[in-house]
Amino acid sequence: MIDLKNLNIILTGATGIIGNSILDKLITAGSNVLATGTNEQKLKLIQDKYKNLSVLRFDISDHKNIDQFVEDSNKILSNKIDILINNAGITKDNLSIRMKEEEWKKVIDINLTSTFLITKSVIKKMLKFKKGKIINVTSVVGHTGNIGQVNYAASKAGIVAMSKSLALEYGKKNITVNSVSPGFIISDMTAKISEEHTELMKSRISLDKFGTPEDVANSIAFLSSNLSDYITGETIHVNGGMYFS
Repeated sequence: MIDLKNLNIILTGATGIIGNSILDKLITAGSNVLATGTNEQKLKLIQDKYKNLSVLRFDISDHKNIDQFVEDSNKILSNKIDILINNAGITKDNLSIRMKEEEWKKVIDINLTSTFLITKSVIKKMLKFKKGKIINVTSVVGHTGNIGQVNYAASKAGIVAMSKSLALEYGKKNITVNSVSPGFIISDMTAKISEEHTELMKSRISLDKFGTPEDVANSIAFLSSNLSDYITGETIHVNGGMYFS
């Protein structure tokens, strides 16, 4: 069993289906988690469910207040952030010729820019201890592309490239930066996909089944643990053979 005892972790996007699974895995492994999201009711539900859990409502699109959010999170976590897991993200799908500029900007701003700004702020805290782990949740479509998701695919591909650059910049400070790239995982986002497209996607998966949120959580728990200490700049693909890197 993976041991994350006494590690302090920030988890964004904690209230979705995948976020809930990640949270459960982290808490079970003994870590202290600061969970964030925008839905107060859902945050209250997870706070009532778990020990070693703090919650802080925050909208990561509020860029001007990200540094303050990290300061507040740092205080809650006894002034030491060991791990940051950037899981929050949105979709606003449309064919490229119909996509409004606002649909493009919002997805890029939240999925990519917000992830960068939070990571930048947290790394400043980690540098004091010369140790830390950043784990970014991307997507298979960031590697393959997808019809109607030019904005989402661009944002997720950007996360992969950003993670590699950060890994190069901060490796000598003992800060690792890795990505987890889910394929077709049963979640809030995939529930919006049509049945026809769902069956088409399943036909492209080597294991002939969809992934579960726990499959993603398992990889994130591994990257959070000391078992991954010599891994940085990498992407773990959790897609059942839908895509081979």
